Amino acid sequence: MPPDESRERARDTLNTRQHSFNENRIVILECMNEYFFRDQVSPLLMDKLWENGWRHFGSYFFRYARFPKDHIIFHVQPLRVRLENHTLNRSQKRTLKQNQDVEVVVKPAYLDDEVIQLFERHKTRFKDNVPESLTMFLSERPDVKPCPCLSLCLRLNGELVGLSYLDVGKNATSSVYQCFEPTLSKRALGILMMLLCVQLSRETGKTLYYPGYAFREKSFYDYKKTLRGLEVYDWQDTWLPLIVQEKPAKLECEDE
Repeated sequence: MPPDESRERARDTLNTRQHSFNENRIVILECMNEYFFRDQVSPLLMDKLWENGWRHFGSYFFRYARFPKDHIIFHVQPLRVRLENHTLNRSQKRTLKQNQDVEVVVKPAYLDDEVIQLFERHKTRFKDNVPESLTMFLSERPDVKPCPCLSLCLRLNGELVGLSYLDVGKNATSSVYQCFEPTLSKRALGILMMLLCVQLSRETGKTLYYPGYAFREKSFYDYKKTLRGLEVYDWQDTWLPLIVQEKPAKLECEDE
């Protein structure tokens, strides 16, 4: 689809609440697979896009309701945390306590040799769909394009052991991608960064945090479903409370 045409399609999808009821709409949304390209998006529009199930890697924006894998159709569930309702469970409290010796540094999003080396070690965790490069997920100016973005960095004894890219909207934040040192898996650094993103979002006055998506079916994304205050998008313009899973699937943390 040409970029200009896809932009028009995206504008139409943002106005679905103004459309008359269509009994076929549920079927259409169940099969949704849309995209467009845009280099710059305002914080307010980013909020609106996340609210309607959109995500992005660099200037490429996308949303889809189904994901085929290993001859199975997985049903995508965009997730968000209503921060006023978020509390920590016992396991998450242990993760924070266990990592008190980790230094947390927040700065405008960046990509350098140290980050690339961490990513190269991180991706050895994957058995399939191995990402080639962090540039698959980031623009050439990740700090400002297509929207403001932060790097939440974890350092242990001076070494970079974790990094999470966090988009910043007007009233919400959204995780783009994160990577961590695979030899420190017992520290649950992926979950730690998710909790720190929740904390940072609260401290900066945001009301919502989008950790990405999971599937309706059991999957390695279920660790996200341990967050309290979680809501799930039903692809019909409605966010519904999701009952959290205190014990997620055993794989600690994968990335999108």
